[in-house]
Amino acid sequence: MGILIKQGRVIDPVNNIDDILDILVRDSKIARVAKGIRIDVDRVIDAAGKIVMPGIVDMHVHLREPGREDKETVASGTQAALKGGVTSVLAMPNTEPVIDCVKNVRLLKQIIKKDARANVFICAAITKGRQGQEITEIARLKREGVIAISDDGSSVEREELLLRALKEAKRCGVLVICHSEDRALSGKGVVNLGIVSTRMGLRGISKESEYRRVERDIQLAQKASARIHIAHVSCAESVKIVKKARDKGVQVTAETAPHYFSLTEDEVVGYDTNFKVNPPLRNRADLEAIREGLREDIIEVIASDHAPHTENEKDIEFEHAAFGITGLETELAVSITELINTKILSWMELVRKLTTNPSRILELDKGTLSVGKDADIIVVDPTRPWRVSKEGFLSKSKNSAFLGRELYGVVEHVICAGKIVFQGQ
Repeated sequence: MGILIKQGRVIDPVNNIDDILDILVRDSKIARVAKGIRIDVDRVIDAAGKIVMPGIVDMHVHLREPGREDKETVASGTQAALKGGVTSVLAMPNTEPVIDCVKNVRLLKQIIKKDARANVFICAAITKGRQGQEITEIARLKREGVIAISDDGSSVEREELLLRALKEAKRCGVLVICHSEDRALSGKGVVNLGIVSTRMGLRGISKESEYRRVERDIQLAQKASARIHIAHVSCAESVKIVKKARDKGVQVTAETAPHYFSLTEDEVVGYDTNFKVNPPLRNRADLEAIREGLREDIIEVIASDHAPHTENEKDIEFEHAAFGITGLETELAVSITELINTKILSWMELVRKLTTNPSRILELDKGTLSVGKDADIIVVDPTRPWRVSKEGFLSKSKNSAFLGRELYGVVEHVICAGKIVFQGQ
């Protein structure tokens, strides 16, 4: 009989909709979007005063499986995703074994088929073993269903290798996602290079290690006439480089993560390793530049860079702790708190960066509430506050940078493929 969502503020950038409407869901698809729908259904959701939007498409997620099921699994990661309003994720390839060949892609697909609670799409590695020595068989990976390639966690050091990968990816219709970091410059750094790193006595990671590599990666993409996506942009210079390249017609897109527009290097002063990320939290000027980049649509995507780690990997000396934080369950609420409530973005702009743009960049038929499309829909109370706690997480790992903070925005209902798969408290 279906599901009827009543009287919500429906936001759909694809159709330029921002209005109080009803949505009828039938047989896994969106059947109708209109005012005053009256029809018998199995379930009615009262969405008055709530935001109704497409499910979030998060194009940067580490699910850790296969190999590191102590940190996260496809099952736990996708359940955490649903709680955060994320109905589609792109799984990064730095698993054990690395997703760098057809055999390993098939292994992951079997796990996804068996355990995934949300849509999981696969990003394979650019180079075999993510070792930067030999490119993967991109055409075969594409035929197996891979939609993007990345050596995330590492940058491809050899220019001729990345150039070949970009050319082959273009030929095969696969997106290249670059972790842009010059290890010769970042070295063994653990925090942003600056006053805070000096005061703390910790080795710093310069902004130059990021933006110089962003510049190089974009130049190679231009040379190959290929598309390129820059992951987790963290500093002002990178934003400027992306804008300059796009103004020249280079096919470059970029993402940032919520911690880069909400937190600064000052957070690490207490040596809390939950603030240790790569690239590191930068200074206030960089944070403002990231926000401006979002406002000007230079940065088109917000992604979590969900990077779960065990307590043993985080609850140790700062220099030895693993880089990365969880993000699936907080990305929407942080975005509402830091971007909507501060009027940096409108709801239409935020929904576009969380759903429409990543879908377009990944060439997925997601991120819209158009009639006939997959019914991946979330209902959010944007004014409801909640406090982030370890006990509330569905992820196996609890290494959040927002523990103890009050955020706004609670996901109340999640519909994925036409079924209610999550209901908030």
